[in-house]
Amino acid sequence: QRRLQLEESGAAAEGEAEAVKGAAADGEAEERSCLTASAGAELSAKLCRRQDINEGAAQPRRSAVFNPYTEFKEFSRRQIKDMERMFRLYDSGRDGYIDLMELKLMMEKLGAPQTHLGLKNMIKEVDEDFDGKLSFREFLLIFHKAAAGELEEDSGLLTLAKLSEIDVSIEGVKGAKNFFEAKAQALSSASKFEAEIRAEQDERKREEEERKHRRAAFRELKSAFTQ
Repeated sequence: QRRLQLEESGAAAEGEAEAVKGAAADGEAEERSCLTASAGAELSAKLCRRQDINEGAAQPRRSAVFNPYTEFKEFSRRQIKDMERMFRLYDSGRDGYIDLMELKLMMEKLGAPQTHLGLKNMIKEVDEDFDGKLSFREFLLIFHKAAAGELEEDSGLLTLAKLSEIDVSIEGVKGAKNFFEAKAQALSSASKFEAEIRAEQDERKREEEERKHRRAAFRELKSAFTQ
């Protein structure tokens, strides 16, 4: 009986070990299948994204926050601020975009109304994320392309750039004859950039001084009435 009990317990232990090995093998196989499925899904998603882009049906992807002053160096700070002011003026929905209807109103205000198809074509020319509306970066691209001569004469975007009160003349180093001339122009542009910043700081200081004077005058007037 003792020998039979020992043999039965040994057989049970071997069975448990085999079961553990089998479960581990099943787990590894399942993990490999999950990794394969994940890789296949990622590749499938990339292929679907590429197909949507080719068909013009891709959903927008939000890009990282950009700095217009470093990305569009051909424009001065004041020019970019003017463009931003104009963009906000026509972004009536205050969502950070100019959609088709807002662009329609914009062109009507500028005195150059466009057809529905013309408006869609205008957006399509600079719509890099295929969302059917203009972000501020895409709005800046309009003036960038206009300044670089990349827009057709009959383009609605060129009409927009011409009718706006923003001077889009290129101030960068394009067209320089040689490296030294380009370097000089770059330094000149940098010094102009710094001068604009100082001018803005001086203007803020003057405004603050005026506010202080107005507050002081108001307090004197108030004290005169309360005496």
